[in-house]
Amino acid sequence: MSLASSAAPLPRPTGLFDLLRPGARAAFTILAVSAVLLLFLAPIIILVVTSLRPGWGVYYIYRGTEFTLANYFEVFQRGVVIKAFVNSFVLSTVATIISLGVTVTSGYMLSRFKGWLPKTWFTSIYVFRTVPYISWVLPLYVVNQSLGLYDTFTGILAAHVAVHVCFFSWIMKGFFDGIDPSMEYAAMIDGCTRWGAFRRVALPAAGPAIAALGILSWLWTWNEFLFALILTGNRTPLLTVTMAQFVTELGTEWNLMSAMAVMAMIPAIIITLFAQKYVIQGLRI
Repeated sequence: MSLASSAAPLPRPTGLFDLLRPGARAAFTILAVSAVLLLFLAPIIILVVTSLRPGWGVYYIYRGTEFTLANYFEVFQRGVVIKAFVNSFVLSTVATIISLGVTVTSGYMLSRFKGWLPKTWFTSIYVFRTVPYISWVLPLYVVNQSLGLYDTFTGILAAHVAVHVCFFSWIMKGFFDGIDPSMEYAAMIDGCTRWGAFRRVALPAAGPAIAALGILSWLWTWNEFLFALILTGNRTPLLTVTMAQFVTELGTEWNLMSAMAVMAMIPAIIITLFAQKYVIQGLRI
């Protein structure tokens, strides 16, 4: 048998990308990444530029050199804006803390315990997850009205916690499923109770996942609009609804709305940048 006949055949290109030369592949990759970045960054750039333009120049953001910070000062001069920022920050923080307290224990129960109670709770969560998010609004509105909780901090807080528990308990269960329970069994053999094993072994192991879930919960509440629109009014202004009030019968104040949107992005960006490693670690569990 000759050497040529015994040599393995070279693999054939399987796609268009494999047919390109190395230089062309690098150029294609750079163009693709640039297109994706442009797709995501272009709206943010337009938003920032619009927030710096005077009212008469928002429709001509691609030309002209008239920029001003007066839009930001005018937004802050409205007392409802500061109150909305404070309310949204407090609501996001309190809802996240309460939701984590419930969802962590709920996810642990669904992952480690068997019986009719975990099965019933799992079924209830599954049923609520199948309901479209927008379908929650009318029942919650009726309940808040009947209990006298409409346009109160308690009413909007309870709605957010209810949604977080139903949606995040399932995710927390998946996190605990990925943690080996043998260390918990060893702790219980050494004398720990089930609660002690959960607190000393399972909870520290799930720390990155809990941090990631807390960040996602905070960002979701901070950006939520539908519940804030239907379940609150003038007594409990929230950020997203207050931002929409720049749409008046005389037109839309795009410069002021953009300035407030940029200010609303800053806390979310700061939290995302500082907590990015926890989100990545949590999603790897």
